Amino acid sequence: MTLSLRPSRPYTASAVSRAALRIAVVSFVAVAVLGSSGCRWFRKNDVYAEGENRPLELPPAFNAEEAEAIYNGTASGSVTRSSVGSGGAPAAQAVGFTVSGDRATVFERVGVALANVQGANVVSRAQLLGAYDIDFEGAKFLVRVSEVAGGSMVAAVDPRGLPAQGTAPAKLIAALKTALEGK
Repeated sequence: MTLSLRPSRPYTASAVSRAALRIAVVSFVAVAVLGSSGCRWFRKNDVYAEGENRPLELPPAFNAEEAEAIYNGTASGSVTRSSVGSGGAPAAQAVGFTVSGDRATVFERVGVALANVQGANVVSRAQLLGAYDIDFEGAKFLVRVSEVAGGSMVAAVDPRGLPAQGTAPAKLIAALKTALEGK
């Protein structure tokens, strides 16, 4: 009977698997420690968190009490849409007219009519907005087509959306009204 000092085959396989398990566990622990310890590879930079604790900065001319009063409608001397005008005069009436038809059709008809008006230069057109940017007799304004009950409204407005003032917008709208109602 001879004794062998070599380990048997099943014992060797389990020793190898234990070593592989130890390496896997050590690797996992190392990655976990690096990830939680502050390695920049594993941490995202949250730029929004930096600004959360800063106080709100107000523009220098901003008065919080006045803004609150305007918001609540209790301010005295506040400007309303009806008081905006030239030199304290009453606000200008809307320079426009109503035409029967849907907005898309009327928009195209206005484009054709603008092409026939002598001196009217269409700088640009925005069909989705229903607006033509016009340069007419030295005045720059918009001709806007919007849908209203019973048809479409064709009006001259300034870039802020307020009724355009002056003789040029009134003259152009009168020419458009004649052209569109004649068809």
